[in-house]
Amino acid sequence: MAAETARYLTFTLNGESYALDIFHVKEILEYRSLTVVPMMPDFIRGVINLRGRAVPVIDLAIRFARGTTTVKRRTTIIIVHIRETALPDNEDGTPALTESGGGQDIGILVDAVNKVVTLDEGAMEPAPAFGAGIRADYISGMARRDDDFLIVLDVSRVLSISDMVSLGDLARGETPADVDAGTVPEPR
Repeated sequence: MAAETARYLTFTLNGESYALDIFHVKEILEYRSLTVVPMMPDFIRGVINLRGRAVPVIDLAIRFARGTTTVKRRTTIIIVHIRETALPDNEDGTPALTESGGGQDIGILVDAVNKVVTLDEGAMEPAPAFGAGIRADYISGMARRDDDFLIVLDVSRVLSISDMVSLGDLARGETPADVDAGTVPEPR
């Protein structure tokens, strides 16, 4: 029986190589100016107008606590589609997904997009429990490549809408208890 293969879009972020399943990628755009939206968490750099729709753009460097992406000639926005709802995770810890195929388009700001690669199951190793510099649950695996590894992201976890909403609440000084009780502190 042949090993299963999948295609991944590779990109760089702060000198590190990452990949995400091409299945989630809708399009790749040259960097364009963003409209900054007040009171958003730092990792949401702004929104772009994508054929009449406002699409939020997430800076993965900030999301991974690795500084801010500096806009250069090859800076790119990867548009991905996330089918997650704002529902909590399933009992087994997997993200809750909609049955209707709804969801949200989200832009990911990266230093540069490299190429699409095909990886088979044999090239993938499980996510490390530590040492990758980002949360282990953001990683679906590590792919061996030449003398190095390619960090394969679990895009549904990295861009978890419910997780980002929680982080946004905390960034504004709201605690989970405040949000649940409806007692949100006044902005400073």
